[in-house]
Amino acid sequence: MNKRQALIAAALATVCAAGVGSATAAASATGDKEKCFGVAKAGQNDCAPSNGSHSCAGQGKTDMAATEWKYVAKGTCEKAGGKLTAPK
Repeated sequence: MNKRQALIAAALATVCAAGVGSATAAASATGDKEKCFGVAKAGQNDCAPSNGSHSCAGQGKTDMAATEWKYVAKGTCEKAGGKLTAPK
């Protein structure tokens, strides 16, 4: 195996490992956590906002934006000042 093949193999292994971790995180997130809108700090949102202004986690620009969400432990969202439903 030459250097190029080794680098490609390492990159593929990294991508595969990241995919497994994401699936595990998503599974645990739906089990004991809930989506909470309006509690994520800038850059700490978990995924795309409800208004579609960007498409990925960590891209929120303002603290506590109503459209940004973060997974929190079940039963703690509203106590933290968030909402369980996306704003209209």
